[in-house]
Amino acid sequence: MLRHLSIRLLVVLPILCGMLLGGCGTTTGGPVSLQEVREFADASARLGGYAELARRYRDTYEREQPYLSPAADKLARENDAKRKAVHEDFIAIQKTLVLYMQTLSLLAGDARYDLSERIDDLGNGLKANAESGLQQRHITAYTGLTRLLTRVIASGYQNRSVETMVRDGDADVQVLLDAMISLTRLYYKTNENEKKTILGIFDVEIPFSTRNSDRMLVTLAKVHYLNKATEYKLVDRRYELALQGLTKVALGHQKMRENLGKLSDAEIRRLLANYGRDLRTIRDGLSGD
Repeated sequence: MLRHLSIRLLVVLPILCGMLLGGCGTTTGGPVSLQEVREFADASARLGGYAELARRYRDTYEREQPYLSPAADKLARENDAKRKAVHEDFIAIQKTLVLYMQTLSLLAGDARYDLSERIDDLGNGLKANAESGLQQRHITAYTGLTRLLTRVIASGYQNRSVETMVRDGDADVQVLLDAMISLTRLYYKTNENEKKTILGIFDVEIPFSTRNSDRMLVTLAKVHYLNKATEYKLVDRRYELALQGLTKVALGHQKMRENLGKLSDAEIRRLLANYGRDLRTIRDGLSGD
């Protein structure tokens, strides 16, 4: 009898163990994949274009100066000083968001590498600037996100996960992305004013240059006009792409915040994969001619 009982146990126990283990596997939903989170964060960090457009905004006067009258030059130099004074703050916002996305990518992957040197590169803080639209809420968000990054990186990422990083950082990330979008629109508007100033001079002067002795000069002016018009057309496209990219980053991060605990679900993974793909396409457009 004992022999028969032992045989039955040998048959039943593996089945019970399999059922128990299978039940546990079903409860956890299998291994969690954060590949799409990592790819989205990487694509966000590598978006590019913004720093170039910020430099173009800073250097507006250098391009305008040869075309300005003495009276216009005085005002342009004043604006030039204002732009240069705030340029570093504008770049600091970008650096902070890039470091955040790099940290998020690191938490979503298996590799561990030191980002502590990047903390020192973030700067000491921002200053409010009414003309640029940089407000106190942007400064507060910048301070909050830099403190979060300092804590996370200095601790060696202990007790941190993608979920906690997104939860703690989302509000500040959204505010800073809003700042970058507003600043990019400012760059766009400044470029439009520059375009009107420079091309407008040719629009006025060329029709009145009708003497035979001016033919060569007019020809050169028309060639220069076409080159400048092409330049502005390409730059306008970069502004549009930069705005699209920043909006995609904001939407993707918002989706992660709204779906904490479900980042391994197929639908969320698909959405993040789409955002990552779109950002890579935009980056290619920004890096092209």
